[in-house]
Amino acid sequence: GTPERPRLVVSRSARHLFVQIVDDSKSQTLASASTMEKELRTFTGDKTAKAKQVGELIAKRAKEKGVSTVVFDRGGNKFHGRVAAVATSARANGLEF
Repeated sequence: GTPERPRLVVSRSARHLFVQIVDDSKSQTLASASTMEKELRTFTGDKTAKAKQVGELIAKRAKEKGVSTVVFDRGGNKFHGRVAAVATSARANGLEF
């Protein structure tokens, strides 16, 4: 990722999902969101529904930091299920990639 177009990194475990927007030139995380956050812990629904919430959250936080376009990094995960849900939700909430 560059300062103009940082990297949207998706990491997942069996239970949780972590998303970060990273500027690799500075090795700096600009924004992050995960299913471990307090407001998402109480959210009821399956893991895919939580992934959609994370997508909305990361898009909102990216806009606050002035980031509108990113490079999607699925981290070796298939573009399916929770990873796809984050991407679709982030796109729907204004992030371009």
